[in-house]
Amino acid sequence: MTKSNNNLDNSITLSLKGVDQRVLFGYNSINLKEIELEFPVKIVARGEKLRIYGETTEVLKTKQVFKELISYIKQEGELPEGIVENCIRTIRGENTLNIPTDDDRILVTSKHEAIRPRTAGQAEYVEAIWDNDLVFVIGPAGTGKTYLAVACAVRKLKAREVDRIILVRPAVEAGESLGFLPGDMKEKVDPYLRPLYDALFEMLPDGKMERLINQNIIEVAPLAFMRGRSLNNSFVILDEAQNTTAGQMKMFLTRLGFHSQAVVTGDITQIDLVNPEDSGLVKIQSILTNIVGIKFVYLTQTDVVRHKLVQDIIMAYEQYEKNKQNNIDDK
Repeated sequence: MTKSNNNLDNSITLSLKGVDQRVLFGYNSINLKEIELEFPVKIVARGEKLRIYGETTEVLKTKQVFKELISYIKQEGELPEGIVENCIRTIRGENTLNIPTDDDRILVTSKHEAIRPRTAGQAEYVEAIWDNDLVFVIGPAGTGKTYLAVACAVRKLKAREVDRIILVRPAVEAGESLGFLPGDMKEKVDPYLRPLYDALFEMLPDGKMERLINQNIIEVAPLAFMRGRSLNNSFVILDEAQNTTAGQMKMFLTRLGFHSQAVVTGDITQIDLVNPEDSGLVKIQSILTNIVGIKFVYLTQTDVVRHKLVQDIIMAYEQYEKNKQNNIDDK
């Protein structure tokens, strides 16, 4: 602990004497990880003592969570599934946000708003994510491609089905090199990644997104940073994949590691590459066919959930492209 880390300046020690730590901590310390995921604290267990570091308010809340769990163990001898999350919500004064398996809700945001598919196409998309390790979703702007993928990723992280969320985008240079843009590398690429940050900010409580990013539990990075890595136990999202080259797409797909899942999103009508035919998302549709565990989902203007004008604009552009192609064919 260093003096410069103000978040860890306060601490409280709890006695674990007479408590079955295997039950309290859970398999592979999953309960400790869940509590640290929900509260900005650091938990250290040594012998029969548990020490909680963090800001005073959060330390006291975490202490109360452990006291409730210890009391439950002493009475029942075990911790049923879901009891840790319920205890956390109770201490926070929130309603229990458990999602029934027969409900179409993906996630409930920090503002208690339900995120769920709103069209038949979106429902097919979400179902594909639950059933497949690799999902490609192709469709126009406003169809919820990125937003729903991030929601599914956050849900799986909260359920401890994955250890990390990794969100990547190709940093396509629009007329000027990144090297000539002002600022350090983070400042250069952040504008490309802003839509991913925005989605996370809406789904996670204030301050939690930054904390999870600082702990490398959530990583938002340009696609080039993925080269040479193996991504295990992760939910990985490649956004704006229409702007990847065939080589970049292959590089990304071969990063997928054990117990990981990937969602690739894109709109093949908005390719910013110099040569649109080089798009990795366009080519991959004819490469990965009839492979178990891989699913392609196609959304259309009927799945647009933004302002009604967005749907009309998309249809107008589609008609314009058809007319232009017909004029070329007639010549």
